[in-house]
Parts: sequence; structure tokens; C-alpha cells
Amino acid sequence: MLRKLYDWVLHWAETPYGSWALFILAFAESSFFPVPPDVLLIALAISIPAKSFRYALICSAGSVIGGIAGYIIGYQFMDIIGFHIIDFYGLTDKYDIISKLYNHYNAWAVGIAGFTPVPYKVFTISAGAFKINFPVFLIASIVSRSARFFLVGLLIYKFGAGIRSFIDRYFNLLACVFTILLIGGFILIEWFL
Repeated sequence: MLRKLYDWVLHWAETPYGSWALFILAFAESSFFPVPPDVLLIALAISIPAKSFRYALICSAGSVIGGIAGYIIGYQFMDIIGFHIIDFYGLTDKYDIISKLYNHYNAWAVGIAGFTPVPYKVFTISAGAFKINFPVFLIASIVSRSARFFLVGLLIYKFGAGIRSFIDRYFNLLACVFTILLIGGFILIEWFL
């Protein structure tokens, strides 16, 4: 079933509604939908590499607005719908771990979830449920989601269609390495200051 969803998402790249589909997909993925918008972003950007940054912006905007919707679900409707979404992804047992991450790291938890392959929707819903400071949540979401999607846009703009298989194969690994380097950099700065 997930493969059918994946193929359905990709088919939008071949329609004149690709940009709208990208926005809607990014919005939905940040609050409930299982297929990440990267697949459609990559397909659209490869079709017209000169528009890679435009597609990254559309994807970022949809994702952040979807993250706000996820936050609202957690803040206002956790019992009605939030726990059902988290349970659907089999992450109910991780809810307590996410709570500890938020209590200890706050914006870092949102930022890491926004950039890496960690299910961002679980963190947006949880951020609302744990009443994380909304401006902190919003800034961390904007920075992390934009960094993720503009990185994909930059790679395609610079290297064209040939980079697709590389991104598909190594994106999760690259995202994790980048996140480790980013956190390591901030730890070093904090340590030396």
C-alpha cells in the first residue's frame, strides 16, 4: 500500500498541478500523511532544475504550515485525534521518549526532527501536546524544514538529474551526518565559550 501511495505522489510531477500537490503533500506529511514530500520535490526539481529553489520554497512553506496544524492537533485535540495518529505510525511507545527530549532539548528536538528522517509529524503533534513555546517551535521548524528541502533543491540545481539516485540512496545517512555535525558544532561552541 505504501508503494501505491509513493507512486501516486510521484504521478503529480507529470501534471500541471505539481506545485500545488507539493504544497499539499508537504502540509499533510507534517501532520498526518506517511509519504515524505522529498519524493515529489525531487521529481519536480529534476523535471526543471532551474526551478529547484522555487519548489524547495513551496515544500518548506507547506511543511511549516502543516507543522503548525500538527501543533494545533496536539495542543487542542490530542485525545480526539493526536494519539490516533501517533498510534497509526506505531510510535505510541516513543511518546514518553519524545516528552523527555522536549523537556531537555526543546527547540533542538524540533530542529532535529525537522531535518532528519525522524517522523516530523509525531514531533509537531507532540510539541502541541507538551505545550512547547510556539515561537520556538515555529523558528525551529522554519530553519530545519527549509534546510532540508533547500539542500535537496541545491543538489539538484547544481548536479541535475544525475544526483537523484544519490539522494534517494543516501539522503537519510547524509541528513544524520549533517545533524551530528551541526549538533557537534554547537557543543564545541558552547564548550569553548
